Amino acid sequence: MKRISLGILMFLIAFAANAQSKIGIVDAEYILSQMPEYAEVQTGLETYNKELQGSLQTNIQEYEKLVKEYQETSADLEEEVKKQKENKIVELENTIKGFRQKASVMMQMRQNELTGPLYNKIDAAMKEVIEEENYTQIFHAGASGLAFSRAEDDITDMVLTKLGIEIPAEEQPKTDK
Repeated sequence: MKRISLGILMFLIAFAANAQSKIGIVDAEYILSQMPEYAEVQTGLETYNKELQGSLQTNIQEYEKLVKEYQETSADLEEEVKKQKENKIVELENTIKGFRQKASVMMQMRQNELTGPLYNKIDAAMKEVIEEENYTQIFHAGASGLAFSRAEDDITDMVLTKLGIEIPAEEQPKTDK
């Protein structure tokens, strides 16, 4: 009898805990893409990418110049001078390879730097919605692998409203996946 009473009590506690949960989803990436400031972020990233590409091009041109010069004069050079030029060419080649590898990391860091304040705004608006609507859990609808959610659980529109962003009806995010 004790076990049955304990089982019923556990069931009622689990049911009550579940009944108090209010779960929602949000698509922060969609919200970010709708923010007016996001155009500035994109422009900033494009400018930074051009700067990186300019630096890379300068190094590539210098490398090509050194290689061409070496090819034209190598027959007339002493071994020591030849080795010095070869070392300089190899060093510049390694610099170019390293820069190419670092460039994608540098772009990601710049993107994080530029989008960070926007995500903070989204987070603040989302927290207001969570508090006002008494949500207990919010899942990200983007890359989290969310397989399905009901449209009524989506708080994306409420967060957009808190941010003062209006979206035409045909651009509303699709949350039923």
